[in-house]
Amino acid sequence: MSFFNFKKILGGRQTALGIDIGSSSIKVVELKKEGGKAVLKAYGEIALGPYAGGGIGTVPSLTNDKISEALRDVLHESNIKTTESGVAIPFKSSLVSLIEMPALSEKKLEEIIPIEARKYIPVPISEVTLDWWIIPKEKYDHAAEVKEAHAIDKTEVLVISIHNEILNSYNNIVRDNGLQTSFFEIEMFSVVRSIVARTNTPVLVFDFGALGTKLYIVVRGIIRASHIINKGSKDITEGLAKSLVINFAEAEKIKRNITSLKEADQKTVNGVVDLTLNHIWAETRTIISNFERTSGVRVGLAILSGGGIALPHFVERVEKELNLKAELGNPFSKISAPAFISATLRDTAYGFAVATGAALRKLEELS
Repeated sequence: MSFFNFKKILGGRQTALGIDIGSSSIKVVELKKEGGKAVLKAYGEIALGPYAGGGIGTVPSLTNDKISEALRDVLHESNIKTTESGVAIPFKSSLVSLIEMPALSEKKLEEIIPIEARKYIPVPISEVTLDWWIIPKEKYDHAAEVKEAHAIDKTEVLVISIHNEILNSYNNIVRDNGLQTSFFEIEMFSVVRSIVARTNTPVLVFDFGALGTKLYIVVRGIIRASHIINKGSKDITEGLAKSLVINFAEAEKIKRNITSLKEADQKTVNGVVDLTLNHIWAETRTIISNFERTSGVRVGLAILSGGGIALPHFVERVEKELNLKAELGNPFSKISAPAFISATLRDTAYGFAVATGAALRKLEELS
């Protein structure tokens, strides 16, 4: 009935499951601790379109029962048995605010952050769940040091709010599948955990999904800036379907196989693709420019993630348009995996960054 991409690899007892419920598919990754290292045990993906009578790559509007069914199917087909899980929540389901606060004790901040957060949250504070992190101060260069000297009595706090109804929905979905979930975290933390190394040089995470493109600028593992662009890979497919007068499924197939077309057809298709990508490039350049201007330091690398980067020559496109070195994010590079599946992982790994990040956090909890 549905599209599966799954692999069962190793057996084991102590395991952790990461779940990424996206807009067009559900991805799961199961890890276990072996010899002090995280080992890939199983992974799988299922398209959500068929559960609404649509095709692969479509973004359906599904009930919680249908999402639960899809999760149940991918867990079954991947032969995942563990119930210990962590769940990543889409960035669009949260409100992320960077708030400047007085430099107070953590106890005092706990008292005043909910009060201050009301200015940024468009619903009653009682209807959301809040979480927050103090952003460590950075000293990039002399310009940044001068700026900090004038703001030495200030602290930046990253505040995350999620509507309680959204949390309840996700909780019901995992509970219906017999899973025990100790956390729900925003996907940006999961993806950074799995594909970004701790480095002093600012890194741009470019997460190209079906419904949107998420941008995170990360320094030493800390997210310094975040932004979502409401254009994604689905917009490219819809543009191709409209321009070529074909259905969505045919357009999706063409999008993924551009290089197999005749040269003239490739030029036509790439022209349509660029209509969406040019908007994304423009917004991304603005985000990078704003960060570099305020921090006084250049972004040195773009790490690419999300199913949308399956477009042919996407790394080269990014490097040309953003004037940045770019590379595919490989969440499985931080874990051990059997050598015989290395080729398969190389072709699919970038789409599993969120699920892997959630599994890594859960595995750490169990250790």
